[in-house]
Amino acid sequence: MGGVSGQSLEGLVAVVTGGASGIGAAIADALAEQGAQVAVLDLDPSGADPRFAAFTADVSDRAGVDRAIAQVGERFGRIDILVNNAGIGAQGDVAANDDDEWARVLSINVTGIARVTAAALPWLRRSPAAAICNTSSIAATAGLPQRALYSASKGAVLSLTRAMAADHLREGIRVNAVNPGTADTPWVGRLLSSAADPEAERAALEARQPHGRLVSADEVAGAVLYLVSPASGSTTGTYIEVDGGMSALRLRPAGS
Repeated sequence: MGGVSGQSLEGLVAVVTGGASGIGAAIADALAEQGAQVAVLDLDPSGADPRFAAFTADVSDRAGVDRAIAQVGERFGRIDILVNNAGIGAQGDVAANDDDEWARVLSINVTGIARVTAAALPWLRRSPAAAICNTSSIAATAGLPQRALYSASKGAVLSLTRAMAADHLREGIRVNAVNPGTADTPWVGRLLSSAADPEAERAALEARQPHGRLVSADEVAGAVLYLVSPASGSTTGTYIEVDGGMSALRLRPAGS
């Protein structure tokens, strides 16, 4: 393969859910920079980069997902890469969210991946370079306070990623995940603005990650680009942590 770092995606079509803002927008941009034709699926695609084909899709609605994926297939005639990035947050301990909120978050963050992938599978099976990347989270592998529902959903994403990788390996479809730490995104910005002391909350989030800052959306996109590139043909059923070392490193306090 040619291109930067051997990650050229020339001739391939990529679908990114939640691709109109935040991490999804950065992923869409990174894929396009390597030559992919990008289709963005989003609840509100109006903010998507005008370079990309944008389609309205609510990943909690199977009929809507099926329709949007059919439109992508009709537009491009193929789908090679699927990035299941759409998701929502939730706060609180295990008693904080009612049954309706549990159902809503799991439907978007977990079942949404199943809906979009199921719709895209017929196209992916015909691709010579099929790859799926699911967006999980540091919350899947580290116990974070006040994130019970969100953590449960992202842990399910990791388990689903492994199961999908096993199911579709012999069909030539690779499936991996990316685990971002706390990223500097509009969602985190809204979370910070709702805190009693936004500056103190930001400082606490930055200090929680060993490299001392929030993760950038572009850094997450770089890991996704590696995972979906045809140059990574032997990488499947795994995940990359983009968290400044939060999941695995145990540094001594600064100055000690």
